[in-house]
Amino acid sequence: MTVPYEAVRARRELTVVSADGTRIHVEEYGRADGPPLVLAHGWTCSTLFWAPVVRALAADFRVIAYDQRGHGRSASPRSRAGYGTAQLADDLEAVVRAVLPGGASGAGASGAGASGAGASGVGASGEGPSGDGDGGGTGDGTGDGYDGEKAVLVGHSMGSMTIMAASGRTAVQERTAAVLMTSTGSARLLGSTQVLPPRFSSRRVRRAFHRQLLVSRLPLGPVTPVSRAALKYGVLASGSTREQVAFSARIVHACGARQRSEWGRVLAALDLDAELAALTAPTAVLVGTADKLTPPVHARGMAAALPNCTDLIELPGLGHMTPIEDADAVVAAVRKLAAAHLRVGAASGDARAVDDPHTDPRTDTRTGTGTGTLTDPLTDTRTEEKSA
Repeated sequence: MTVPYEAVRARRELTVVSADGTRIHVEEYGRADGPPLVLAHGWTCSTLFWAPVVRALAADFRVIAYDQRGHGRSASPRSRAGYGTAQLADDLEAVVRAVLPGGASGAGASGAGASGAGASGVGASGEGPSGDGDGGGTGDGTGDGYDGEKAVLVGHSMGSMTIMAASGRTAVQERTAAVLMTSTGSARLLGSTQVLPPRFSSRRVRRAFHRQLLVSRLPLGPVTPVSRAALKYGVLASGSTREQVAFSARIVHACGARQRSEWGRVLAALDLDAELAALTAPTAVLVGTADKLTPPVHARGMAAALPNCTDLIELPGLGHMTPIEDADAVVAAVRKLAAAHLRVGAASGDARAVDDPHTDPRTDTRTGTGTGTLTDPLTDTRTEEKSA
């Protein structure tokens, strides 16, 4: 692998605990005092997926990525009940509470351990104090009003669905300055997927084929020339490079068959239209025009349904893995949102939403005093931190 597709060494690693006790692996890269970005990857991927994007943004931003439950180094749910869009929202909420602890209600999970009630019962790791779910927090994430940092949230595929699913969570809303959703859809995935082209079969046969593709528990086995060719056909553009295909295969083949199947069941029945309509943060939508898994019809429909869509970006000839196929385009979209909706205070180093679309976060960051360094999550959210 050449440099763009090599793993980026994390500056910090930590584990947060979601509402049902599932342990979520989180990595931070780049500047500790930079404006924050939170990256959520898609189905069968991991934090490694973001390497080309992280590498391009780390010099100017505090980049936070995490493994979705059942992926990478995060734990897998113990039963099928642990797979669902509500659980994706729980995990994102746990992550943003831990990495953006804020002030008055920033440590919203301060009294909630793994046994805490509801989506806000997050934070206590195996090494932190054994919270009993009845501490100083209110339990609903509202507290006395969040007064801390906000981030640009970036999702790919199921990661964007995660952001949609969490649109009604107060703790996530308070910490969101803007959103970039790439290569995704909000509902009716089986009806539009084009892995099996329409000319080859009826609509009913295509739906059955695509559902089986999602829910199959057949192991992928080792990466071979045949598996690389199949993956390229299904999720990348015909013009993708050999390295892009090999990098994608390395990531996808690392996902367990059971976890892949369980999440596939969730995707097959996905319906987040209501949650999409409730996503009020400034949001850009990006898609490759040759995406077979979530074709552009989804992006266009989402752009029309969003209350505050700032941009619809269609990348000609690209497939589903847009952050790998054209990292520069994704990075440019992130920077545009950050410039419009984040700034770094010259005195405090905190990133907040702003109304001035001309603010340049890179300029503001570099005039900071560096006081906005990482808060110790062991103090604020009882998060387990590991040295990188």
